[in-house]
Amino acid sequence: MVEFAHIMAGPTCGRMLADMGADVIKVEPVAGGDATRAFRPPDLDGESAAFMMLNRNKRGVALDLKSEGGLEAARRLVERADVLIENHRTGTMERLGLGYDLLRETNPGLIYCEISGFGRTGPMAHLGGFDLISQGYSGIMSVTGEGEGRPPVKCAPPLTDITAGILAAMGVLAAYVERLETGRGQRVDTSLFEAGVTQSFWQAAMTLATGVSPGPLGSAHPLIAPYQAFETSDGWITVGGSNQATWHRLVEIVGLPELAEDSRFLQNADRMRHVGELASILGERFKTRPTAEWLGLLEEAGVPAGPVASIGEMLELPQTLARDMVVEVQHSKLGPVRTVGFPVKFSETPISIERGAPLLGEHTREVLAELGYTDEEIEELIGSGAAGA
Repeated sequence: MVEFAHIMAGPTCGRMLADMGADVIKVEPVAGGDATRAFRPPDLDGESAAFMMLNRNKRGVALDLKSEGGLEAARRLVERADVLIENHRTGTMERLGLGYDLLRETNPGLIYCEISGFGRTGPMAHLGGFDLISQGYSGIMSVTGEGEGRPPVKCAPPLTDITAGILAAMGVLAAYVERLETGRGQRVDTSLFEAGVTQSFWQAAMTLATGVSPGPLGSAHPLIAPYQAFETSDGWITVGGSNQATWHRLVEIVGLPELAEDSRFLQNADRMRHVGELASILGERFKTRPTAEWLGLLEEAGVPAGPVASIGEMLELPQTLARDMVVEVQHSKLGPVRTVGFPVKFSETPISIERGAPLLGEHTREVLAELGYTDEEIEELIGSGAAGA
């Protein structure tokens, strides 16, 4: 696979596929490389932590695609590739001579994966895309935050970037299955905007059913109650009273059994109509004990609950470590580096994260040699600036 991608959505797709065993060759500009290399601090000995998180398990090649030699090397790469991943503005790859219609003439089995701000068709196809903009357009920011009268809030992780990368990887795998049956490649086209729309399932269902757009609810759920975060005497706890049986267990544990017979809270529909009153009553009760004590009581009773952990606390949780969601990978410059693991486990084909993110042009010579370039030709490309190593 060849990745002509930068920043986050495209590299997320490439990382997912690389972790599942694909040989992903990341092509970067000779001058500076992927812009994420400059996202520092934080860094480890000058290497961007953000870049390393997104680009492990890949080989790295540096090419100047505006030079004749660099473009020719890129075309040779694509001729041998099963998959191409790119996330540039609409028209950029075509201007470089690397558009799908041209490349499929020499590689009809090529799966050409495009991730953009708004997709390759439609009246907004020409616009660039960033996660913040997509969270706004897709409605995510209208339902994220504390409530009416407060400023809009974006989801802190780059939700649409990461989701678009995962959707793209899913699309690539589906296209690859089709190619195994027919021998034909195809375009796979998704966007940050569609990734945001995909994340709106509950709120979109409500709007399509009622014609009314919901607003932000803080940590609460738009369809069930109680289902939100509550302050304790020493922190915060999340509680999910997601069905009637759980609701009855919850009110017993918090010492308010009378709430189960209160006409305001009898059924979920009643609780949703009076969700503010319910949250206020439970909120005062949860403040009377520390988080750990509440967690012990709720977990013993089978009521879903958990702490509001910091990222650092999450990374050290026994469950995180037991599921290999923090692993060490060997970086060619830094040695062992900790990184987030792969979120899917396979019984027959275990995931192997063997390679740290490449240094800029780290594998240029190796990959060019695989393409049939002689040592002299490789050094000529590097010397002319068409390639970097």
